[in-house]
Amino acid sequence: MGQIHLELFATLDLVGQAPGGPDEDPIGFGFGGWQAPLLDEVSEAQVGAAYEGTDALLLGRRTYEIFAGYWPHQTEGDLAILFNRVPKYVASRGRPDLSWAGSTLLGRDLAVSVREIRDRHENVKVVGSLNLVQTLLREKLFDVLDLWIHPIVLGEGKKVFDGGAVPTNLTLLEPPSAGPKGAVHLRYGLADGAPATGDMG
Repeated sequence: MGQIHLELFATLDLVGQAPGGPDEDPIGFGFGGWQAPLLDEVSEAQVGAAYEGTDALLLGRRTYEIFAGYWPHQTEGDLAILFNRVPKYVASRGRPDLSWAGSTLLGRDLAVSVREIRDRHENVKVVGSLNLVQTLLREKLFDVLDLWIHPIVLGEGKKVFDGGAVPTNLTLLEPPSAGPKGAVHLRYGLADGAPATGDMG
């Protein structure tokens, strides 16, 4: 059985909306592209390394449409080659244009579809796709959570844990690492059981 990896970029107040550009998800949100000024060589290398071994992408409709409008026109660079080569699975209640080569619309039972994808592939990456992520969090249908926390607070926007979170244990898979502009990379794995409580006294 393969693994589902969530790749998420967030602010200190855990806003994950539109990190890549002002046109990604602009409705009611004025900070699209907030991640760009905070990128540095270290964080870019971390992101590149996170995609090593990826053999499928699992995307929500909005993220898929953004990717499909950009990546098929890129022919150079490791990410472009990877994204254009691997299968793309799209979670959507509608009928998005699936003209990007290798794209498949998932069935209405998302949990069943994701489990089938996990059985079919070794290393499935979920990029952004905050609405889809809420379902995966709720169903605990993920194995690894890569979270890049950036040193800004926005006070508005869609959150990484925005209605999908349920009590869940995670385990830190490697030491946190930070880039010179302050972005911190945290990698967690899904762990068994439910969160415990105790008495500090």
